[in-house]
Amino acid sequence: MTADRDIRSELPSVDRVLQASQDLVSRCGHRRVSEAIREHLRDIREGVKTGQNPDWSIPAVHSAINSRLSASDARGIRPVINLSGIVLHTNLGRACLPAAAAEAACQAAMFPNNLEYDLETGKRGNRDSHVESLICELTGCEAATVVNNNAAAVVLALSTLARGLEVPVSRGELVEIGGSFRVPEVMESSGCTLVEVGATNRTHLKDYRCAISTQTALLMKVHTSNYRLEGFTHSVDEKTLAELAHEHGLPCMVDLGSGCLVDFTALGLPGEPQASEYIANGVDLITFSGDKLLGGPQCGIIAGKKSLIERICRNPLKRALRVDSMILAALSEVLKLYRHPEQLTETLPTLRQLTRPAADIEAQAVRLCAELASYLPHPFRVATAPCLSQIGSGALPVETIPSFAIAIESAEGRDSDLRSLATELRRLPRPVIGRIHDGSLLLDLRCLDCESLFLQQLPQLRDALSC
Repeated sequence: MTADRDIRSELPSVDRVLQASQDLVSRCGHRRVSEAIREHLRDIREGVKTGQNPDWSIPAVHSAINSRLSASDARGIRPVINLSGIVLHTNLGRACLPAAAAEAACQAAMFPNNLEYDLETGKRGNRDSHVESLICELTGCEAATVVNNNAAAVVLALSTLARGLEVPVSRGELVEIGGSFRVPEVMESSGCTLVEVGATNRTHLKDYRCAISTQTALLMKVHTSNYRLEGFTHSVDEKTLAELAHEHGLPCMVDLGSGCLVDFTALGLPGEPQASEYIANGVDLITFSGDKLLGGPQCGIIAGKKSLIERICRNPLKRALRVDSMILAALSEVLKLYRHPEQLTETLPTLRQLTRPAADIEAQAVRLCAELASYLPHPFRVATAPCLSQIGSGALPVETIPSFAIAIESAEGRDSDLRSLATELRRLPRPVIGRIHDGSLLLDLRCLDCESLFLQQLPQLRDALSC
């Protein structure tokens, strides 16, 4: 008798395992559990063929199926603890919403709502109406609309105002905005023709003036939010560019990238132009993100002259790029917080994290350092260390914020030890994301606002490392 035949005679049937796995069936469904059992029994047969001696008792199979199904359920969007040192981390979801905004989004998701329904008249309404007046109030614009991100905002605006026509842009502003997408490609997708003006480091007003022709649709400026040129440089400010555009009967458009609605210097942060300043300086149309410096959900905001916004909203592409009730509900609550700028560092998570005093972070690092060290085996050494946090998401690219970290080193000087530890931190129920830098695994505590949860997981980290 062959080994395969022995296995076929000894392996439990799918039905027998199913009868012993009703807890899994009630949780995951009959079909899914049955398929998982079949796959695991098939794996056992293959393992025996290669000389393995797997446990095929019903309790062992049940346990393996439970682990398999739990691992599958764990996939998808999960909350993590961001100790990377980047406050607005693109890969970690960027801005965290305030509780009021999250609750508003939850309510919009769970119940019917007045997304496009006018409760006063009982007739069809406009979904932008839930945020437009707030955007106008905070920026000084005449009208506004919202789409699913800032790149979409640029595409929609250019598709409406410049399709088949030319748009001059400084060579120094032809940036890559992330995910390998570049401003020239975004412009091309909108159907307009990019006219490069000036040089990478110096662009003058005369360069724009010489580029204007009967085919020019508008003059455009792109805020270089994800890099900065220093040294022998020159650029044209938005007020001067808007004046030139208006001399020729053209609109002026500025892509701000990150949308800033308050004076950052008053909060002790590096300065960033406010959206309202561009409107006040005569810019006809601005586009910016809702999920970067603004601290809201992912979306793109287009604000400016009413006549231009009305044209943009009539573009069929607007429907393809529109946002849903959850985004609008969250954005509305975030914008309302800006009516009380003196409270923003308490009410808006992004600004609370950005303005958190380094002394408070140092005290937290000291408090947690010994606790973490007690759960880490040899060969790890743990200490507190000053570090620099980044704002992130292309905002204020060269400025950093003083912070403190728990620095973990390998006593043996092995990067493999640090990588293994970083992996186990990511495997915790609430994954912890740090960064390896200069021979240390740094856990920058600037964004750690769930200290008790972090501590609760440390025993699981110890157990994983001892295996």
